[in-house]
Amino acid sequence: MTASSDETASLAIPMDPDVAFEALGNSRRRRVVLSLSRTHGELTANELAAEIAAIENAIDPSKVGSDERTSVYITLTQSHLETLDECGAVDYDDRSKTVTATDATEPLAEYIRRLQTACYKPDTGDI
Repeated sequence: MTASSDETASLAIPMDPDVAFEALGNSRRRRVVLSLSRTHGELTANELAAEIAAIENAIDPSKVGSDERTSVYITLTQSHLETLDECGAVDYDDRSKTVTATDATEPLAEYIRRLQTACYKPDTGDI
């Protein structure tokens, strides 16, 4: 089965492939892109930190403690969000600590979802 030209065009990422791979090489940056893709709006760095901390600790977001959230928040605001902003994957406002999607966010998110699906290995347990 081949992709239609419309589907291929909608997945075109408006950046150099090396830049895209570098930007998505970190799991926290991938989670930021996926979160923005789902919300279709603006997220704060604090909201992203809570969501990512919940995923990383396999707990409900309401159960995320201050230490877990703070640790993620610091790396997001000091590194990851700036990296994603510089390559155009997201728009990060350092002053307000808010993140919004760009034209590249959804195509990047779609590639992340496809890669996760292609690499999925179900837990077969001890057979």
